[in-house]
Amino acid sequence: MANAATPAAADSTLPPPLEQLRHLAGELRFLLPGVRVGEARETTKEFDRETFWRRLREAAMAVSRTATTLTEVFSRLPLPSPQETQKFSEQVHAAIKAIIAVYYSLPKDQGITLRKLVRSATLDIVDGMAQLVEVLYITPTQSPENLISYNSVWEACQQVPRIPRDNKAAALSVLTKSVDLVKDAHEEMEQAVEECDPYCGLLSDIEEDNSDNHGDEDILGWPSNRDSYWSEEDQELIIPCLALVRASKACLKKIRLSVAENGKKDQVAQLDDIVDISDEISPSVDDLALSIYPPVCHLTVRINCAKLVSVLKKALEITKASHVTPQPEDSWIPLLINAVDHCMNRIKELTQHEVEL
Repeated sequence: MANAATPAAADSTLPPPLEQLRHLAGELRFLLPGVRVGEARETTKEFDRETFWRRLREAAMAVSRTATTLTEVFSRLPLPSPQETQKFSEQVHAAIKAIIAVYYSLPKDQGITLRKLVRSATLDIVDGMAQLVEVLYITPTQSPENLISYNSVWEACQQVPRIPRDNKAAALSVLTKSVDLVKDAHEEMEQAVEECDPYCGLLSDIEEDNSDNHGDEDILGWPSNRDSYWSEEDQELIIPCLALVRASKACLKKIRLSVAENGKKDQVAQLDDIVDISDEISPSVDDLALSIYPPVCHLTVRINCAKLVSVLKKALEITKASHVTPQPEDSWIPLLINAVDHCMNRIKELTQHEVEL
């Protein structure tokens, strides 16, 4: 009799299923900061690349399976018993700890860029699982939120086999993303100019024709706030700004091409340096793009242009000094530096009056 009563007694000492899920979500969230700042585990063993990627794929598959099981059992009634919930929670926690451990086993000497991509994939999986567990204890029965959260975990796990396998491939992946971001920013800037430029002349003509009759009244169909439009001085300044963004795109494309053609997998430090500085170009372009929208502060535009030029020149100099530019004296780099300088000089001319105020 005593033995028969033992499972029930053990069951009664465990928290309710949803309370256990709440606790599990908190434990998973607690792991995230460690992954963000965690260093590679020190080891005397020689790194085996094939073994690492096999373990990472297997760990991601294990997380995906536990996510599937957890979603299935908590998306229908009756909910699992406290003992069953404890088993499921332990499986989830073990799977997440396992994939984090695999990430930690990737040494720094394999490349910081590669480690960042693996870390990002690991964080997506851990964060996705934590979000899934949170959704399940908030809405335990079948709901759209459950499926959306499960799909996020599944998709994060599916991305693992697509991670670049070495630091050169990782560098090319990051550089390609930067090129695409700058390309998008440039297209948005050009579109904004095309959409806003015609209104400036039309609005000026209409306001001039109707100034005697309407006074301060709004013109039907036209905004009265001139801060929504570019002045002639603004439009003149935007031209070299657009040219500078085009030069930024060209710089990134040439850097990416040099890495693709001349980059060596064993030169991880130089590749990391190129990626680190190139990664600053897109945010600098974004800052410049935001500053040209009306109302335009010419001094702010000048400052943002100067920051972008500084980043571009540093990226070009680091690339020139690296192994991806075998003949720096005959390279394309001086031409791009001259183009960047030309844009900046024109921007300085057009904003000099702001500096002198």
